[in-house]
Amino acid sequence: MSSTRDIDALIDLMARLPGLGPRSARRAVLHLIRKRGLLLAPLARQMQLVADTARECLNCGNVGTADICDICSSEKRATGELCVVEDVADLWAMERSGVFRGRYHVLGGTLSALDAVGPEELRIPKLLDRVHAEGITEVILALNATVDGQTTTHYIADQLEGRVRITSLAQGVPIGGELDYLDDGTISAALRARKEL
Repeated sequence: MSSTRDIDALIDLMARLPGLGPRSARRAVLHLIRKRGLLLAPLARQMQLVADTARECLNCGNVGTADICDICSSEKRATGELCVVEDVADLWAMERSGVFRGRYHVLGGTLSALDAVGPEELRIPKLLDRVHAEGITEVILALNATVDGQTTTHYIADQLEGRVRITSLAQGVPIGGELDYLDDGTISAALRARKEL
């Protein structure tokens, strides 16, 4: 029996995390072992706690420790605005900006004919129900600028046409971006979305 079997198993598990390969996982595990009392034990306890308590918000699809997340239950949030995102990571990115003060709806992916992902496999029917039930006045489609993201955006816009105001995030030149370094698609989107000064 190998004396490092358990450690190797931990390295293998860590290597499955996004952004970590086998070498990075090995370095991370070695660091955790060296800082066992300071990092490894508290990390293990916290991971167990999250494993026991994490759940998906029944309303929007966010991840938290309650059936209804803090955003959905907050009375300070603008109830007429609903920002639609692909996944929880996108919701968290929007929240980091601190700009949007409405509520969210996580689809759980995008429509994809190749992967046999239709509206029923996503949270699109729940979105349509929420728009009606919650008196939503604006739906902001904040989906990624991929082919599947744009397909999903157009599908949802068609489903909601005439019921609410439908907007999408602006696309184009990022703040601090230099035209010479941008791809053709970004420049094209920025030119189409130009505004008067």
